[in-house]
Amino acid sequence: MRIDKFLKNSRIIKRRTVAKEACEQGRISVNDRLAKPGAEVKPGDEIYIQFGNGSLRVEVLELKETCRKEDAASMYRVIE
Repeated sequence: MRIDKFLKNSRIIKRRTVAKEACEQGRISVNDRLAKPGAEVKPGDEIYIQFGNGSLRVEVLELKETCRKEDAASMYRVIE
């Protein structure tokens, strides 16, 4: 699954276009490599996201094409 789609489906980032822009600005990395919007993620990958005043590191647990709001948190685990 594409990183921008995963971030949107898991509700880490609210909109896919915002996730795409964050990738293009170099604020998202997958397994310590800068990620382009089309970078593929799989279970076990670590995603590092730099927000305006903070950061977030999560591990991908599962991939779902569609997901309800209540189930979104089961797609990842926060590391730090």
